[in-house]
Amino acid sequence: MSWLSSLKSVFSPAQEVKEDDIQTVLQNYVLPNSSNALKDRISQVNVEGRVLQLTINTYPEEKDYLQQIHDDLADALEKCGIQELNLHIIQQKHAAHGEAGHSCSSKSKAENSNLPPVMDASPKAEVDPNNPPIQKAAPQQRDVAAHPRIQNVILVSSGKGGVGKSTTTVNLALALQKLGLKVGVLDADIYGPSIPTMLGNAGRTPLIENENFVPIDAYGMAVLSIGHLIGAHNTPVAWRGPKATGALMQLFNQTLWPDLDVLVIDMPPGTGDIQLTLAQRIPVTGAVIVTTPQNVALMDATKGIELFNKVNIPVLGVIENMSTHICSNCGHEEQIFGTGGGDQLSEQYEIPLLGRLPLNVQIRENADNGKPSVVAQDEAADSYMNIAQAVMVQMDKLPKRQRDDKRIF
Repeated sequence: MSWLSSLKSVFSPAQEVKEDDIQTVLQNYVLPNSSNALKDRISQVNVEGRVLQLTINTYPEEKDYLQQIHDDLADALEKCGIQELNLHIIQQKHAAHGEAGHSCSSKSKAENSNLPPVMDASPKAEVDPNNPPIQKAAPQQRDVAAHPRIQNVILVSSGKGGVGKSTTTVNLALALQKLGLKVGVLDADIYGPSIPTMLGNAGRTPLIENENFVPIDAYGMAVLSIGHLIGAHNTPVAWRGPKATGALMQLFNQTLWPDLDVLVIDMPPGTGDIQLTLAQRIPVTGAVIVTTPQNVALMDATKGIELFNKVNIPVLGVIENMSTHICSNCGHEEQIFGTGGGDQLSEQYEIPLLGRLPLNVQIRENADNGKPSVVAQDEAADSYMNIAQAVMVQMDKLPKRQRDDKRIF
């Protein structure tokens, strides 16, 4: 079997998509804290493989329930074979008194001949008492079962790109390994996967064993990246949120990870759909925030911290990258990106400043050559080791998640 056909078999649907059951879910769902049926709000449904695109009309007063609606439906539709739900919201003006959640007019629905039966603007059906609507709170970190072979998951995140997050990820992972831990790395930066280059295995593809990926070895660590699946031809990944998130969840769940003390995940920059979904579906021990001292980076890093606080993921601390630059010719020290940014975040959110890293050409050159600082033992190696020790101290302060050894992937 060729590599391409093997890859397709892994990413193909594992169960049949049950269209009748999808219709039942959409028809029976009642909006939170109301008696309004979802089916009267739907303007478009489209199923592509195991991804369902759903467009609904909402009102401003319902904005606090949008996440719950998405999570309720995603949970129910998963039993119908749907792997990802992409919910598009069309916000209407305030409804007339007593008509909040009133369905779209029959005329507007009749004009679209491509709508499935669920779009029929018939009178609202009575809720079947024997088949109550789905009412489930948004998933919380405490509800996510631990991976049976991974003790801790650390997210390395940044609010914006270009702050050295991926370089920090590989060096932090290598430093943790040097401190005696069994470490793996998952590159979740799906639109800019640079981990394969930094670890010297770009162009390699993982083996597939019983429809599971076998991680690639890099300096004794188990590593997997979306970059390992697209080859070394710089092929852009032009995936929408649901497909990208689904692929990443498969990389986490359908990989034969060895027994690991820590899996370090290089997150995409920003605070969008991928970050939120992974934060709700992967058992995370804590997050590390990477920033530069400049105000623009701090503003975005603040958003990342707020996101993790909202989904109850502990922030282990902040790393201030490109903190200072020392001229290799004259020795003059200059704070190119400003000063005190890491201290500001540490004080504002009462989280540790794990360490500062210099703006040093050796860090960049060694990462580009596939031999990160901790391997090359350049001038920054000791800084990464100190940061890894600080991360371990913060991890030890957290309660251990109950592992589910019966969990099957």
